[in-house]
Amino acid sequence: MLLLLTIALLTILTACDNYNEDKINEKAEGNPTPKEILADDENADIFFMGGTVYTNAENIEWVNKEDLTIGEKIGVIKNQTDNSEEFENFTASKLPTGTEIYEPQNKSGSIYIVKLNNEEIPYLGLVEG
Repeated sequence: MLLLLTIALLTILTACDNYNEDKINEKAEGNPTPKEILADDENADIFFMGGTVYTNAENIEWVNKEDLTIGEKIGVIKNQTDNSEEFENFTASKLPTGTEIYEPQNKSGSIYIVKLNNEEIPYLGLVEG
């Protein structure tokens, strides 16, 4: 029984970690792409991770009302560009390379916390559906 549970858990974790870095500008399950976001606003403050675009949410009222406490570090920004064709996992339009991304302790939807210059900034996933 324990063996089956372990196999099932490993299968789920492997599936959740399957990022497609080569085709991020294609429409994936209806979510906006970096290309679409930057076409609408060339100054958008976004990063791309795991098939989702995350946008700076520090001016979104309901996000600021969330009790967000930094949890586990999940990655760092690897590239910075304003060219939507160059976006792949952990690429940002404004955040500098090396910026750390954290999951909130009390996960609240598709919100992550970026730590930049000792400031904690919420980023909201742009998810359709």
